[in-house]
Amino acid sequence: MLLAAVALALLAAVGIAVFVLSGPRGGPSGSPTSGGPNPSGTPPASLAEVPPGPLNVLVMGSDIRGNARDAVASQEAGGGVADQRADMIMLLHVQADHRRVFGISIMRDSWVTIPGHGPSKINASLSLGGPSLVAETVSSLLSVRIDHYAMLDFEGFKAITDALGGVDVEVPVPFTATFDTHHTFTQGINHLEGQAALEFVRERYAFADGDYQRVRDQQAFIRGLIAQLVTTGRVGSPAEAAAAVGLASPYVIADPGLDAAGLAALGYGLRGLDPASSTFFTLPTAGTGLSDDGQSIVVPDYPGIAAVAEALGSDTLAQYVAAHGLS
Repeated sequence: MLLAAVALALLAAVGIAVFVLSGPRGGPSGSPTSGGPNPSGTPPASLAEVPPGPLNVLVMGSDIRGNARDAVASQEAGGGVADQRADMIMLLHVQADHRRVFGISIMRDSWVTIPGHGPSKINASLSLGGPSLVAETVSSLLSVRIDHYAMLDFEGFKAITDALGGVDVEVPVPFTATFDTHHTFTQGINHLEGQAALEFVRERYAFADGDYQRVRDQQAFIRGLIAQLVTTGRVGSPAEAAAAVGLASPYVIADPGLDAAGLAALGYGLRGLDPASSTFFTLPTAGTGLSDDGQSIVVPDYPGIAAVAEALGSDTLAQYVAAHGLS
């Protein structure tokens, strides 16, 4: 969830804030069959060399109470299942002209097939194989190449938000958080700093529709983050882009192609994004239900997902959202 915010940022300003998450270290590489990130991890020679064309970036938030980077490192070293799940999963699609971004939220309890593990909630893919398996799962679900991925944990999310001076977010539904500081959010623009921002993107018990409203709030945060990154000029020049990445790099866990140089190049390459035209929506679902083993799940709407997948593959999400009243 908070990762979602980060992901958004990533999109928006590019990896900048987006992945604030990982930075120079980089996470596990993507699977060749899923169209994962560039395995070489070689950054562009200059910030001006980000190639044209559509771009798909997966942003994730870990619900781990400890350090997500340590957990991923343990998994990479053969440590097996990690005690973390994906609290937020959002695919950011930048259309070919790099002027508009679409954020597609995937409900964390969606019952899908996790490659190599069978049917399960999609958020379990993080514990089973780290962020690279989440990327492979989403790639399989949507039949789309994931160009990059990035992830944050709770502490990283707060640190990045504070480093940016907070984010102005348009709160769609007023509520009081049910945990931590019990922050109260009023309808309309709220300036959210680290702890309040975390409570905003994590809350679900205050809403009648639970996770569905939480996903909408995550989308609102990302929209605000992108607008701030672009309108404040944080990615308007190579130097600004590099400085923005410097804020995020200690906290982001990303694929090898999103080291500090790669994040800066991505951010600078997306400097022409129009925040006002950004559109966010949730991958279609067919309601809730129970799995064969009794788990409460979100049932995927596969015909609806197929329509989204087709629009992603043809870079026609603008037409899709217009036809479905989402723009």
